Amino acid sequence: MSDDEVFAHQRFGQKMGFGQRPGLVVIDFTVGFNDPDAFGGGNISQAIARTVDLLAVARRLGLPIAHTRIVYADDGSDAGIHCLKVPKLKTLTESSPLGQFVPEVAPLPGEIVIRKRLPSAFFETGLHGILHARDVDTLIIAGCTTSGCVRASALDAMCHGFRPIVVRDCVGDRALGPHEASLFDLDKKYADVMMLDDIVEHLEAAPVT
Repeated sequence: MSDDEVFAHQRFGQKMGFGQRPGLVVIDFTVGFNDPDAFGGGNISQAIARTVDLLAVARRLGLPIAHTRIVYADDGSDAGIHCLKVPKLKTLTESSPLGQFVPEVAPLPGEIVIRKRLPSAFFETGLHGILHARDVDTLIIAGCTTSGCVRASALDAMCHGFRPIVVRDCVGDRALGPHEASLFDLDKKYADVMMLDDIVEHLEAAPVT
């Protein structure tokens, strides 16, 4: 059997669908993750370009919007085990040019900004409480990298009781193999993976109140 057939036989890959109140999180679209010489490459730039359109729709419809960036202390005092694997992450300090948001998808006033030190947007950040307070039950997810912070955030979103909707053309990775494998895995077990146009069609038909 093919991979799809194995999962279908075991009844994986059912659709969660949207709940009543969607929100959006844009994960780590910073200068460093858009730079192939730093942390970027692959299809990340294309995902950023599509997220410009996603943000425009989310803002017009009044969705709660959160943005994340990785921030470490200047002296590296809060670096953890993850930095043993990727020491260069410690260069993403508050003032580092690489750690700043890509201007095209930067937060606007009133949008949530989350600073994190680990892959998940939820780990020790308080994001779940902020979203629950706004009655969000469905979390649309864009950002990078698909195999890292996007995957970790989608899994934690599900664990916190949100329905994760990963936007296929608004997530990217420095390498396409891990990108595609992660989307397959997420769609079979933890999230709905959808194209932006299909998400917009749903949002337009069921506007947030």
